[in-house]
Amino acid sequence: MKKFKQIALLTVLSNLFIQPVWADEAAMQSLKGRLAELTSFQGKFEQIVKDQEGNELQTGEGAITLAQPLKIRWQQEMPDDTLFVSSGATTYYYDTFAEQVTILDTTKLIDTTPFVLLTTQEDSQWLKYNVALNGQEYLITPKNKVDSQVEQLTLRFDDKNDGLALLKVNDISGQVSTFSFKESKVNVPVKESLFEFTIPQGVVVDDQRGSD
Repeated sequence: MKKFKQIALLTVLSNLFIQPVWADEAAMQSLKGRLAELTSFQGKFEQIVKDQEGNELQTGEGAITLAQPLKIRWQQEMPDDTLFVSSGATTYYYDTFAEQVTILDTTKLIDTTPFVLLTTQEDSQWLKYNVALNGQEYLITPKNKVDSQVEQLTLRFDDKNDGLALLKVNDISGQVSTFSFKESKVNVPVKESLFEFTIPQGVVVDDQRGSD
């Protein structure tokens, strides 16, 4: 999970007008409602990673596919070739360069990153996070008892098709990763095979499903 532990959120620079922030049940229900209507999402992304001083560390690109419930395919193509794929209960993280596959329990991932919230409506998982609405951006932060690698996730929807437009993540190291989505498709049929993964022969397997 090193790629997801290193991604972070750069504080959004304010505009000339200060926009109000609401952190309450209404903001959470608003976000859940929008995500519930997003039964599937596909698109390409461009990534910029910066440190807490705003210095650019690296750039990248890849493709993403989401489907309800708990189905994710996140293919990082540059600068490293990595794959994060979940069919629901089980998630695989494959680092091609390291020749290693990490196997995880998908539901436990929500305890470490709110990213998985994009594909679930389970109240028990959403209650682990606070949601605020700042203008057109949703700010998701873990509650005090949640041992998360992510300090805050910011999400903005595309006004044209209600898909994802921007995703920013701030991790505990202070780094920020900003993902801008393009060529997106919303609520189109998605092949189940995209969320399947066969472990290549000869790679190191780190099965963490039984660990806390």
